[in-house]
Amino acid sequence: MKAMCYFTNVILFSIASGASAWLIRNSTDAIANVTDIKSTLKLQVSALIANSRPRRWISQNDMLSILDYHNQVRSNVFPPAADMEYMVWDEGLARSAEAWAATCLWEHGPPFVLRYQGQNLSVRTGGYRSILQLVEPWYNEVNDYRFPYPRDCNPMCPMRCFGPMCTHYTQMVWATTNRVGCAVQTCYNMVVWGTMWRQATYLVCNYSPK
Repeated sequence: MKAMCYFTNVILFSIASGASAWLIRNSTDAIANVTDIKSTLKLQVSALIANSRPRRWISQNDMLSILDYHNQVRSNVFPPAADMEYMVWDEGLARSAEAWAATCLWEHGPPFVLRYQGQNLSVRTGGYRSILQLVEPWYNEVNDYRFPYPRDCNPMCPMRCFGPMCTHYTQMVWATTNRVGCAVQTCYNMVVWGTMWRQATYLVCNYSPK
């Protein structure tokens, strides 16, 4: 599925070759001046980029809510799991989730990341009162899950692959999965199930081990 993504402006700065030559052949004071100019330019570029792109970070409160909710549902699985690990936040996973959320693509990816990490996606229009509004639907798939079939929902379905989805739930409660990192992105033009959403709140959570 192709989706319209939300692009930020890219501002390019270049330093003329004459400036480089000037840097080489002048005194240390001149070198210091050019260094100051470069530092100033870097700060300006960082500020402009930060102001021109949507917020992608996740707040401390949202992070704690997601983490606490995962550990809560993991502790209440049935039948109980003797080897259930405690889940912790992982900044590396959060950064990879942030990179994918920034694409505003309503699909899993990128493929090379999914070779090593699990991933849950959630989207809703507009804002949210609590980040758990985007997380709880994953857990609600427990209603369609039948232990011990990890990749199927209801094994009695005549066509298992087309039955209700429950792999978001199983990723949340997978006993050996012990790290999670998430990111939230506001997407102003995002194709979700064939429909253009003008303002979508997109949550990506990456897990390890998958």
